[in-house]
Amino acid sequence: MIHKKGAQLYVTFYTSADAMALERACRAAGLPGRLLPVPRSITSDCGVAWATEPCQRAALTVLLEQAHLEAAGIFETEE
Repeated sequence: MIHKKGAQLYVTFYTSADAMALERACRAAGLPGRLLPVPRSITSDCGVAWATEPCQRAALTVLLEQAHLEAAGIFETEE
């Protein structure tokens, strides 16, 4: 899943409630990932981000729209 080092995709949110709502939506849709503290290299309003593999970007974008969730940002990092 996302335990190995390498590129990661982080979806940040304005509120923790939205982060948890995305977690529920991803679990229901079978998309991999988990909630993590936002890395120091990225700023976030709530401090929590959904982290997954970069190849999940398109699926997450669709899921955010379907769930009517607004992300503060979507960032790809190399760890």
